[in-house]
Amino acid sequence: MPNSDALHQKSGKTNFEIIYDLEDPREYFNTLGSFDYCIPQHGQRVFSELIKARRAEESTNGSAEERTKVVDVCCSYGVIAALLKHEIVIDDLYARYRSEELAGLSSEELARADAAFYGERMKEGAPEVVGVDVARNAVSYGLRSGVLDAGFAENLEEDEPTENLRRAVSGADLLTITGGVGYISERTFERLLDCIAEEDGRLPWIAVFALRWVSYDDISEVLSSFGLVTEKLAGHTFTQRRFTGAEEREYVLEELAEMDVDTTGREDTGWYHANFYLSRPIEEANMPLEAVLGLNR
Repeated sequence: MPNSDALHQKSGKTNFEIIYDLEDPREYFNTLGSFDYCIPQHGQRVFSELIKARRAEESTNGSAEERTKVVDVCCSYGVIAALLKHEIVIDDLYARYRSEELAGLSSEELARADAAFYGERMKEGAPEVVGVDVARNAVSYGLRSGVLDAGFAENLEEDEPTENLRRAVSGADLLTITGGVGYISERTFERLLDCIAEEDGRLPWIAVFALRWVSYDDISEVLSSFGLVTEKLAGHTFTQRRFTGAEEREYVLEELAEMDVDTTGREDTGWYHANFYLSRPIEEANMPLEAVLGLNR
């Protein structure tokens, strides 16, 4: 079970803030694993399909780079980077970080062990992943463990990107978010796209999972101002995690009812569900989203 100090109720929704910026990810996986947190696994599958689609498009255009560059926003300890770059699934991470074998290691010892663990499981043609998050300790761990190729602890809600971050995100092919919408707003997207467009003149695809009770309208509007077309995957949602208890469940059901969102077979079964959005430059949005994700195969 999770450490009771690692979560508390805040406005009906459980707040896990304390686990997001520790010296290493063990408590993160211990706590979230207790509620079957699985959105990163959906991210691994969906983002991998988008990376393939981007590579195929660039190959057709004769502009393929050696490595696809992914900017993962709200990257935490580099979970999405770990899944995208290595021959593992999220259950492997839960088993690893909740194991007794690693429980006695210091954070530095764990980081060294992780560097070896991930180094032995690198995928051929693995993308380059740049992580961005306000959590300084988490980003630092992602770098020390080797899962992040570059990482920046910056608050783009409040501040402009540093020059180092601007250079690092230049040439990005894909910008991903699995759980940050609601914590970050259109301001973060606008600042990132401003510097990517200024540095490179070419915009990435934006791939985002957002909980169904969080509006994506303001973000979509900002992306549209950059010439990006946003599509929401129709008829399909993705489980994020189980509710922590009856109080959180009732709170979310009430919020969704006020939005006239049907929760049948989704949140009423005890799980958070997320929508998926993909934004692309209008000239690159010719293939339907379902086809891009391989859902019609």
